[in-house]
Amino acid sequence: MSISKGGDDHQKSTIWESVKAKLSGYISDDAFARWFKNAELVNPEETPGVVGVQSDMHQIWIETNYMDELRAAFAEGAGIHCSPQVVVKGQELPVEEGEPKQAARMSRAGEPVKVVTPESAGKGAAFERRLKRLGINPELDFESFVVGDNSQFAHAACSAVAYEEGRSFNPLFIHGKAGLGKTHLMSAVAQQLLLSDPKAKIVFLTAEHFANEFIEAVRKGSLETFRKAYRHADVLLIDDIQFVAGKERTQDEFFHTFNALLNSQTQVILTCDRPAPEIQTLDPRLVSRFESGLTVELQPPGFETRVAILRRKMEQWKVELENNIVVHIANSIKSNVRRLEGALTRVASYSFLSSEPMSVQKVDELLGDLVRDENTNQLTIEQIQKTVADYYGIHLGDMRSRRRPASIAFPRQVAMYLSRKLTKFSLVEIGDAFGKRDHGTVIHACKKVKGDIETEVEVKGAVEKLVGQLDR
Repeated sequence: MSISKGGDDHQKSTIWESVKAKLSGYISDDAFARWFKNAELVNPEETPGVVGVQSDMHQIWIETNYMDELRAAFAEGAGIHCSPQVVVKGQELPVEEGEPKQAARMSRAGEPVKVVTPESAGKGAAFERRLKRLGINPELDFESFVVGDNSQFAHAACSAVAYEEGRSFNPLFIHGKAGLGKTHLMSAVAQQLLLSDPKAKIVFLTAEHFANEFIEAVRKGSLETFRKAYRHADVLLIDDIQFVAGKERTQDEFFHTFNALLNSQTQVILTCDRPAPEIQTLDPRLVSRFESGLTVELQPPGFETRVAILRRKMEQWKVELENNIVVHIANSIKSNVRRLEGALTRVASYSFLSSEPMSVQKVDELLGDLVRDENTNQLTIEQIQKTVADYYGIHLGDMRSRRRPASIAFPRQVAMYLSRKLTKFSLVEIGDAFGKRDHGTVIHACKKVKGDIETEVEVKGAVEKLVGQLDR
């Protein structure tokens, strides 16, 4: 369904009524009345799928819980296939006079490739609106990033690149499990570079979008145009680079793009959910290139950092909670920042909607599934060490010792491999548990055992038996 530029208020109302009619069938009456009663469609003639709501809390709750239902309601109720956006009324993203409607090239999947070239050097309202239109969250800047022991090195490296003090940090490879702030740091770098040089051509996208763009270019026979778009960038920032693993032609294309940019001294920043050597089916040439610059790791935040993150978000959302409630949330959710913020959203939303005073018991009730997921099958490194030591007939203390005979070294490597494979502990934490070894030793152990599994039947069988024992 297309919406003409001259669409009037009646047309807008009709479209939104159709969407709401479908949406009311997907969610409960209470939820619909609470979160969508006063919602309105914003500028459908310019940007289909933008819904205006009355407060930040409404925006957060809808984005957290109802985006799939909203997407389906637009498609089935009004025939509009889009990725809906939720904005607070008064903070809409109008198309400024003289600006093209399509501010970013679109991929086949309908997602923006986000080639950013803002004209404004100041971080005012116009700059923020432009960032939002291009898919970069203005809130993900250095000021809003809470630095802790888990992220100090990564933050310092990104700051150096953003302020052009880290020219030797190329490429900058940031890795860590989901929800720890990789995208936040990369977005912060992009914003600072744009503020420093408003005319810079910054390409900011996910590896999935790169792959989709490449496939489409091959289909259309427009590879030269595709290459020009990426190889003439001033800065290339790619999120979730592990997505290209196993895609041979995409990897080959990215390898040549990567080389062209490095040869022209163009800054490249990549994020990944694991160290490059641990990405299965990734071209060894790319692994080598990724390791040629600076590699930094983001780890799960410690208690003090988690409390600081919660307080920063409470200040941002204008939410007040008792100190014991904040501490309890921080003690309950430890694995990543994204889940921590989700927990705060639940508690803050209930506090916002209910006159009942918040208690620790109520927090436990609200966060029950999140806490259960945190605690489910939390295998410890010591459990792995003991199981492996028993299997190979060595002492548990040998796992931490500096002795290197093959009869001890290999079981220790197997235990490191299983610790990386079966737990959420970082490379540094695993290394510490094995006698304060560095993360490079852990990576080497994982690569060796993985290679032995692929070439030696006995090793494969032993590892499978150990995994079976640990799963029980």
